[in-house]
Amino acid sequence: MRHRVAIIGSGFGGLFAAQALRKAPVDITLIAKTTHHLFQPLLYQVATGILSPGEIAPATREILRRQKNALVLLGEVIEFDLAAKTITAVVASGEYSIEYDSLIIAVGASQSYFGNDHFAQFAPGMKSIDDALELRGRIFSSFELAELSDNATEINRLMTFVIVGAGPTGVEMAGQIAELAHRTLVSDFRKIDTRATRVILLDAASTMLGNFGTPLSEKAKLQLERLGVEVRLGAKVVGIDHNGLDIISSDSTPHRIEASCKIWAAGVMANPLTKTIAAQSGAQLDSAGRILVELDSSLPGHPEIFVIGDMMSLKHLPGVAQVAIQGGRHAAKQIIKRLKGDKSRTPFEYRDKGSMVTVSRFYAIASIGKIHTAGIGAWLMWLGVHIVYLIGFKHRVTTLLHWAVSFVGSGRAERVITQQQIIARSAIERLGDQVPNPYSVDEDSE
Repeated sequence: MRHRVAIIGSGFGGLFAAQALRKAPVDITLIAKTTHHLFQPLLYQVATGILSPGEIAPATREILRRQKNALVLLGEVIEFDLAAKTITAVVASGEYSIEYDSLIIAVGASQSYFGNDHFAQFAPGMKSIDDALELRGRIFSSFELAELSDNATEINRLMTFVIVGAGPTGVEMAGQIAELAHRTLVSDFRKIDTRATRVILLDAASTMLGNFGTPLSEKAKLQLERLGVEVRLGAKVVGIDHNGLDIISSDSTPHRIEASCKIWAAGVMANPLTKTIAAQSGAQLDSAGRILVELDSSLPGHPEIFVIGDMMSLKHLPGVAQVAIQGGRHAAKQIIKRLKGDKSRTPFEYRDKGSMVTVSRFYAIASIGKIHTAGIGAWLMWLGVHIVYLIGFKHRVTTLLHWAVSFVGSGRAERVITQQQIIARSAIERLGDQVPNPYSVDEDSE
């Protein structure tokens, strides 16, 4: 029997691990709760009408269709039996279990509201296609409703957008909403002037984009302010409701911001699956809920199990795509090495390829080794890197075309919104098990 490798998750870590094993004498089973591989760094462009979901979320089966040793299964893993080396996944039609010889766990992270999960109802995060489409609906419908209103106070509320979190996602989202309002939509409405839109970026920290250093951070902040974005640092959100937010400034002064559309980009936490793994294995979790792994990224006491990407806690590595990509490839190399009889454990060494954030069209900041730059040069670097890591020639071509429409021109290729996009998530959460799963099997129809 060939060596069986189970991979949980179809994100960067899981997908790159599977591809690194394409020539190995193993049988791969990749299990994920979605049918696609998500290029998460570009979700904000789906939310603001630049790209379509399909361009950043190709089907996992399509990506791996020529890899004959890879089996792709839909399912959400809920249980592990580390002694029996089995995992159990669930779909609407029931449960199933598979056996493994080696296991790679790469299910990523989820949005963190820092103990205020009820904020999610009013301020969606940016972790999935569903999130991005809901935000697209909220953003564009805010302008549509403002056009219908004759109440100045209501118009101001509808045309105020608040982004919580001044990290890369928050900065990129703030910049794109500002460009959407001040450039793309200017001639599209008759009653409202979209240039009067307020875009507010909040963060409890005293600096934004802290990982980039003060000079680049200040340049990014200045560019946002040139776009009309109000950057408020040292502002902690203490309440969110349908009509707005309550914040406390750094001098402990309370403030109220009336805003229809709120976006949460403030933090992440490890997938709840880490608690299940820790309970069975005795592994320790860090303060963010990530698993403390061995130097080779394996689970303590279980050298056949690798925990990678946002789920692992190792050397204070950041939760970015490159850590997941390199972690997936490293785990695959360790499995191949052991199949050849080499039981030594090679530590995972992360090669930092730098960080980039696009602030607006033709303007980005980049920190790559000793290179710290801002402006159009950094933006072109950002463009090239993201094109390289998009999966598939077709998606690269269509993405470039949409970028040309949005950045060279002033249009947005993907502005379709539906009521379903706006309310589906909250409806599903409210109705729970009453909502049918599209992947369920109707036995009566067979």
